[in-house]
Amino acid sequence: MEEPMKPTIVTSAAAIQTVKAALLSGLLLSLVPGVVLGQSIAKKGTTPYVTHFIFRPLQSIDIPGLGTATVLEAVGTTQNMKGEAMLDKMSAQCAALSVASGEKKYIDGACVLADKDGDKIFSTFDTRDQDKSQPDMNCGTHIITGGTGKYKGITGSEPFTCISMPALAGPGGYTAMDIPHNTTWEIK
Repeated sequence: MEEPMKPTIVTSAAAIQTVKAALLSGLLLSLVPGVVLGQSIAKKGTTPYVTHFIFRPLQSIDIPGLGTATVLEAVGTTQNMKGEAMLDKMSAQCAALSVASGEKKYIDGACVLADKDGDKIFSTFDTRDQDKSQPDMNCGTHIITGGTGKYKGITGSEPFTCISMPALAGPGGYTAMDIPHNTTWEIK
């Protein structure tokens, strides 16, 4: 009769170190909730960031002697001015209506920001809505209306200013603008 095989126990130093490292990693991950792939998202904060926009006119109505109404698409990327992860390196896309008719001159619209994971933040904006407590942010205000993924439940206010850039080369009436924001947000 053959004897059953006995299990072999590996006790090399490398194997023991590997097991210790795996156990330590598991322990650390269980002790730090909210950390995903080395990046955590706070639940609220104030974040200064700039969106570098290119504006493309899609349709325009000319009102002779009075002005124009133009539908615009704006696309760009964001840059967090403190070097933090929140609102940094996100893609931005907005749809807007620019009205310049008689005394009325304003731009209203809506935007979506998307991060590298595909999670999104949604906002509306109005250049007539000025935050008087931040006189340097004198171009309008975004209102954060929601989000997806890690931004689900986000709300906030984003007073902004507008910095015109040099005219873009080529046809099509494209323009460029940097839009600094001073965002106060919360995820509930």
